[in-house]
Amino acid sequence: MADIIDGVSHTFNEFLLIPRLTTKDCTHGNISLTTYLTKVSDKCDLDAMRLNIPMVSAAMQSVSDARMAIALAQEGGLSFIYCSQSIEEQCKMVRSVKLYKAGFVASDTTLSPKDTVATAMRLRAKTGHSTIAITENGCNNDILVGLVTSKDLRLSRIDPNDSLDKYMTPIDKLVVAYEGISLHEANDIIWRHKLNCLPIIDRNKRLKYLTFRKDYDASKKYTSQLVDAQKRLMVGAAINTWDYMDRVPALIDAGADILCVDSSDGYSEYQFDAIKMIKNKYGDKIKIGGGNIVYPDAFNYLVEAGADFVKVGIGGGSICITREQKGIGRGQASAIIDIARERDALYQRTGVYIPICADGGIVHDYHISLAIAMGADFVMLGRYFARFDESPGKKTHIGNQVVKEHWGEGTKRSANWSRYLDTGRPDIIFEEGVDSFVPYVGGLDENLQITLAKLKSAMISCGAKTINDFQKNALLTIVSPSSIVEGGAHDLVSRPMME
Repeated sequence: MADIIDGVSHTFNEFLLIPRLTTKDCTHGNISLTTYLTKVSDKCDLDAMRLNIPMVSAAMQSVSDARMAIALAQEGGLSFIYCSQSIEEQCKMVRSVKLYKAGFVASDTTLSPKDTVATAMRLRAKTGHSTIAITENGCNNDILVGLVTSKDLRLSRIDPNDSLDKYMTPIDKLVVAYEGISLHEANDIIWRHKLNCLPIIDRNKRLKYLTFRKDYDASKKYTSQLVDAQKRLMVGAAINTWDYMDRVPALIDAGADILCVDSSDGYSEYQFDAIKMIKNKYGDKIKIGGGNIVYPDAFNYLVEAGADFVKVGIGGGSICITREQKGIGRGQASAIIDIARERDALYQRTGVYIPICADGGIVHDYHISLAIAMGADFVMLGRYFARFDESPGKKTHIGNQVVKEHWGEGTKRSANWSRYLDTGRPDIIFEEGVDSFVPYVGGLDENLQITLAKLKSAMISCGAKTINDFQKNALLTIVSPSSIVEGGAHDLVSRPMME
């Protein structure tokens, strides 16, 4: 007969945190939400990647495109751009994110002096960038001869067939800086000369980077933004287990900082082989996460393959119906607790720490606190981010309520048939997700700050100033159905709506 796990499979709703001693220095300003994103060793943690907030957005068509990735990275989190699209389109999204945070940005809008105004206008429409670098041969890393901005092309009676040398600001009239300058020094020049853009050139006058005033403003607003060594926003990308040989090198070339395998069930030889091949070929040049799993043996399997983090959760997502379609899954709280124990045991044996990501089952903000207290290092969210302006879903009305579209990667709408290649069919036989709507709530920034404030408050009540402290010191209790009712507003007469 089948093996049966002793005990009940629990969900987040069945737990609460017990307060621990809150010390006087345990205040919102002293709380750090920094957490490990990838594998770390006692011997050296320099190669480990970190998040500034413990939240990533799910690799879904209705959640994680370039716009969401930019907004979340500015807040200190990370998005995984979905892979249920062509390699070219996914790489284009990744590049958009890497080019957005112009600390020192390699120009993707470069033309020659002999190119026409019409060409410049088409390039601006394609990239959305208003500043065009003009080099001798129209190539990046070529000798800079001038800049064309939106102001230069606003002249009346402009002829689209004119060459750009007629309208550009030549280099001898530009303020430039030389390669090797710090971002702080570059920003000082921008402010001192009241510039919008500062070209960075080498001693041979070859264009290296552009630095923009708007990015200085953004760096002041977004103090926790997640950036790489070149001060560019960080972004992740999802991959599958069938075209990764082509997709991975393209994503690395596009600038992806980290990858994760997109699969509803990660305990497979397909995923093992993909992760192992990628790590053997690229080593620490690229980090990769595996999953999804719900039991310790699967965790150890993916760690053996070389996974830098592991996603936990099957069937707990708001639009996921894997459990009712296939009978596969486990209560998310039980899955995280068991796998966190296995992760900690591995660390005690080897000195290697593998972060785990709680993916699914998070309905309320406080579930994030519970997931981290149970041992998750960060959480992956779909529905949560789908509600915001920055998500790709269209906004519409259902009655008097404003909603946004949200659909799963296991739906026919997503056409993510690569998950089911072993069926021999070019389509999805049955769906593991639904096509639905979520209530629209506004912009990411304002809503995310409320969620993070709740997480910090929970940590304060538990006497923890860091994620690590929270995991070590949290005390959890299982609650009864009656205590759940007791915890909400009850035995009241609702206040009538005021006109």
